[in-house]
Amino acid sequence: MNSRFVLDSWALIALLNKEQPASEQVEKILRMATDGRVYLVLSIINLGEIYYIVGRNRSSNAADEFLAEIKRLPIQIISANEQRVLAAAQLKMTHPIAYADAFTAAAAIELDATLLTGDPEFLNLGKKVKIQHLHRNKKR
Repeated sequence: MNSRFVLDSWALIALLNKEQPASEQVEKILRMATDGRVYLVLSIINLGEIYYIVGRNRSSNAADEFLAEIKRLPIQIISANEQRVLAAAQLKMTHPIAYADAFTAAAAIELDATLLTGDPEFLNLGKKVKIQHLHRNKKR
């Protein structure tokens, strides 16, 4: 297995909403994970973030359905143990990022992985984290 990626909630929400070209890029990486060419990780904190965003923007049933879909994908869900909580808290302490985003970044640092996101907030981390930046087409 070559590359490791940590998925931000932004990437999976883009997939759900079929936001191009981001969703196409996420689908490609998911296929690579299915083939065993990459390893994908999602923090349990970001899973919760995705769940509430989908539930709030669509419905509770839609949130349940997308949660079930995520669980079928080749993505390892990692826990929020004490070490990870404190690593995220340290990032939040020193950088202007959302708390859930701090878990994504902390996981990428811990696993020496590339963070897959389109959220510009991660640019506040500078070179602390490797980022593969996704894009969505601008709405007219």
